Amino acid sequence: MVLIMGIGNSLLQDEGIGFHLLERLRLEKSHWPVEFLDGGTLSFNLTTAIESCSHLIVLDAANLHQAPGTVKSFLNTELDDFLNKPGKSVHEVSLSDLFDMTRLTESLPDYRALIGIQPKTISWGENLTAEVYQSQSKAMQQVESILLDWGILSTQKNSAAEDVYEA
Repeated sequence: MVLIMGIGNSLLQDEGIGFHLLERLRLEKSHWPVEFLDGGTLSFNLTTAIESCSHLIVLDAANLHQAPGTVKSFLNTELDDFLNKPGKSVHEVSLSDLFDMTRLTESLPDYRALIGIQPKTISWGENLTAEVYQSQSKAMQQVESILLDWGILSTQKNSAAEDVYEA
């Protein structure tokens, strides 16, 4: 199974980018052969979802030390290295904690990625700042690029002009 998981708190402005991006992907890319999961602010019960997938893409606000709205992808061991640096997560349970738990059961997905978006503000509010809102298109392109690289999506077009997917 291919899982795209958005994490974050949609009540804390840019901290909710993972949730907002997940919802946009769910609406615009529902024909993709993936499962979409709102991971909220993370919890240990997400280990089951992570353990059950072969490919995982996580969408989240991340401290990239860049301009607000900057989007960066981290893949596999590059993701592991990024997560092991201090101060990368604002969640009580970090993605690194969840990955460590799945490593204990030897079920960490071989294919894993994080699409991290630099927040501008994490204050009370349900709307993203303009910079982070505008970053969604770039983030969606990066998700699609990763799925193409992993062989989940194909660039071939069928007669209905929809993407052709390989199982």
